[in-house]
Amino acid sequence: MIVQPKVRGFICTTAHPVGCGENVKEQIDYVKARPKTPGAKNVLVIGSSTGYGLASRISAAFSCGASTIGVMFERPQSGKRTATPGWYNTAAFEEYAHADGLYAKTINGDAFSQEVKQQVIDLIKKDLGQVDMVVYSLASPRRTMADGTTCSSVLKTTDGEYTNKTIDLAARTVSEVTVPPATQEEIRDTVKVMGGEDWKDWITALSGAGVLAEHTVTMAYSYLGPELTHPMYRNGSIGRAKEHLFATSKEITQEFPGVTAYISVNKGLVTQASAAIPIVPLYMSILYKVMKEKGIHEGCIEQMYRLFHDKLLADKPQVDEDGMIRMDDWEMREDVQQEVKQAWDRINSDNLQQLADVDGYWEDFYHMFGFGIDGVDYDADVEVDKAVPSI
Repeated sequence: MIVQPKVRGFICTTAHPVGCGENVKEQIDYVKARPKTPGAKNVLVIGSSTGYGLASRISAAFSCGASTIGVMFERPQSGKRTATPGWYNTAAFEEYAHADGLYAKTINGDAFSQEVKQQVIDLIKKDLGQVDMVVYSLASPRRTMADGTTCSSVLKTTDGEYTNKTIDLAARTVSEVTVPPATQEEIRDTVKVMGGEDWKDWITALSGAGVLAEHTVTMAYSYLGPELTHPMYRNGSIGRAKEHLFATSKEITQEFPGVTAYISVNKGLVTQASAAIPIVPLYMSILYKVMKEKGIHEGCIEQMYRLFHDKLLADKPQVDEDGMIRMDDWEMREDVQQEVKQAWDRINSDNLQQLADVDGYWEDFYHMFGFGIDGVDYDADVEVDKAVPSI
């Protein structure tokens, strides 16, 4: 099949198997070219197939030399539909890991479910005995609860309507958008989906089964962002969920002896989740331009390698006054934010190309689905039915 990108809104409905594989290889090559990171031997990554989760798994495997188990919820190829990018990413990751003699297996299913938790516990017992790191990097729009009900997250404000600039990425125009406030039920459901409840459920299940090592590190990922995005993010429905996630990190550390939980506050990047948030893509387009001009822009893999090597697994983990690891330290530099704010105040459809890196945003967007990767022939007929070795 010849695979071309088909974009609908903030989602691409196709993925390129060769492009996804090359994207994974580039990330692996980046890590392998840098100093090794001791300190993690057996790592579980919940949400391991794309974005920060995939970059965490790559860093654990190819920098730490760790055995890794990944949990994903991805769709293989079916009929004329390609597999999801996370499926192709995982197939490539396992192939490269196995070629380097690294243990890597993946469970495909709903990470919120008790069934998948038990499958992971059984696999750890069978193959590894215990894990010493648990990365929780789940980004799901909905969660099916134990009683069969479904909770869905929303990207809304919590303090009334909010109007500000936004970008139509396809048309490359700047306009205004008004975001409605979330109801109390919507806020509650967003916290259920994106807060820390399931993270704690995982640690409870793993600890109860005896598969956590004596000294285990676990971490989840968050974002705070500048004041500019606070109404939509930090003070919005998703911000409530992130507050719950942070509170959960404290609970885990207090309630599970030998387990230390961290929140890593990461830099704003193009992901399927962030692309859906009004206002945020315009901010990130400006941020990309400013940080690239200053030579401090990072993608997922650069950031996760720096997290593992410089901050989390260093002799003493580097945390702020709240105990969080700040991977957004370069984004939140005063000079960076000052330039972003100045551009934001001036930006419109006419000067968008001068003040924002829209091309860079689109490049990262297409890379998520395996498109726009150097050296890949997108006019070639490719095999889209690709197996994940461990599935």
